[in-house]
Amino acid sequence: MQCGAKCFLVELEIAGETKTESVIARTPITARKTVRNKYGKTAKIISVMKKID
Repeated sequence: MQCGAKCFLVELEIAGETKTESVIARTPITARKTVRNKYGKTAKIISVMKKID
């Protein structure tokens, strides 16, 4: 875990299914990159929100 990292909730669509993935990253852009690396370019990212405790 990096210094300044936060938890983000990424809502994405894969093969017609909507999923919510929890990602630890510094910025929303880094969270998007993490999801794209995991699921590939076919995953459509709908939203990225900071998780509220």
